[in-house]
Order: sequence, then structure tokens, then C-alpha cells
Amino acid sequence: MVDPALFAAFLVAVALLVLTPGPDMLLVMAIGAAGGPAVGLCAAAGVAAGLAVHATATAFGLAALFSAVPTLYVVVKVCGAAYLLHLGIATLRRRDEPLVRTDGAGDGRGRAFRRGLLTNLLNPKVVLFNAAFLPQFVDPARGSVTTQLLVLGAAFVVVDLLIDGPIGVLAGRLGALLAERRRAVRRLHIATGSIFIGLSARLALTR
Repeated sequence: MVDPALFAAFLVAVALLVLTPGPDMLLVMAIGAAGGPAVGLCAAAGVAAGLAVHATATAFGLAALFSAVPTLYVVVKVCGAAYLLHLGIATLRRRDEPLVRTDGAGDGRGRAFRRGLLTNLLNPKVVLFNAAFLPQFVDPARGSVTTQLLVLGAAFVVVDLLIDGPIGVLAGRLGALLAERRRAVRRLHIATGSIFIGLSARLALTR
């Protein structure tokens, strides 16, 4: 089991990391503002699910596979950048359309979840980050390293959802206030599309 002192330090570090604005938070805010509180929460849940997959993969050595096969890392990164670029362009094309609130539609919530999940999964840097970050809080003397990594990964997911979830809901509520204002809606679409494109460029250009 994870050392209690290390675990407490880990929770503080993770909370600070999640609170620092980054790609996941920007994505959740953009989707929430465009779709509503429930949609923003689903986007956060999708991101958390992606983190769970990454943490599990890290525990079982995916980062080592990326190191052994650099081409795989590049392929995943390019796919992620292309997906974000697609989202950005699609959003900009809808800039003159009215803002459609999807809080009551399962399809809107499902789409938000998939976007959060895929955007996180297609960012190989998350695996590399986990591979560098999580082991710092593992004590081999306290048992299975894999089990400790899985526990830390689960805690990371919970903290992320507890922070990004309310942010998605808040963004959704603010977006609802703008839904009836045509000029504000246009600006929201442009801002959201620009965020997606910016995240795409950031992912594509980072090594």
C-alpha cells in the first residue's frame, strides 16, 4: 500500500497541477460553455476516464513502449493534433449558428464525454508525464509497485474530476447567460474554435 505521507503529498501536488490551467481544463470550459452545465460535467468525466486509461497504461509499462518505439508516440500525437484541429475548424464553421443547448439531450452529453476522452487519450505526453510523476510517490518497500501506481492513478482521476467537474458546470452556466445574445454566441464559437486549434498546434509542436 502507498505510504500515507507520500500519498498526502501526492494529493496536494495533484490538486495544484489540476488547478493550473492546461489543455484539459480549457477543453472542459469550452465544451461546457457551448453545451451547458451537464455537458461540461460530461466533458470532465471524459477527461477523467482518459486519465484512468493513461494511469493504468503507465502502471503496466506503456511509457516504456513509447520509448522503445518512438514512431508510435509520433503517430498518437499526430492523431491527437488532427482531432483537435477538426474540432476547432468545425466549431469555427458554426460561428454564425445559434447556440444549441444540449443539457437535456443524451447525445450532447455523450458527445462531450467522447471529446474529453479522445482528446486526453490521444495526448501521449500524458503517459510520459505519469511515467515521470507517479513513481516519485511509490515506495517499493511497501509492496507491489504496480498496485501502488494504480492507487495513485485512481486518486489522480478522482481529484481531477472533483476540480474539472465543477469548472465544467460553471462554464455551462455562464454560457447559458450568453445563449440568447447573437454577438456573444458568435464570439463564444470563435473563442472555442480557437482554443481547439491552439491546443492542436501545442500538441503538434511539442516533443
